[in-house]
Amino acid sequence: MAKNRKLGWTQSHRKAMLRNLATDVIMYGKIETTDTRAKEVKSVVEQLITLGKRGDLHARRQAAAVLQDVVDPNTGKTAVQTLFDDVAPKYADRNGGYTKVVKTYNRRGDNATMAVLQLL
Repeated sequence: MAKNRKLGWTQSHRKAMLRNLATDVIMYGKIETTDTRAKEVKSVVEQLITLGKRGDLHARRQAAAVLQDVVDPNTGKTAVQTLFDDVAPKYADRNGGYTKVVKTYNRRGDNATMAVLQLL
């Protein structure tokens, strides 16, 4: 069995897509995407939150290597700052299971199963 789903993309495109989706989940708390993409990005987000819980400099640099360098216009924080200051402290007493995937509807046009990936 393969470790990751290929999702019909090349490795570089798949990596960029997962980085973008993970950044959006950290910044906004939830995203709506296809079911298979949500299941793939769930593991990336959970690893990032685990890094955020560690909180040391090495973990911050590892998270910065994955997350995009975007700034929230409302708070002025980057995605890495949001992860370490806001998101990770909420899960300090929780051992995994920081996100959930909720299936919503089938997309019109290609009948793809859509889902919402949200932080708990």
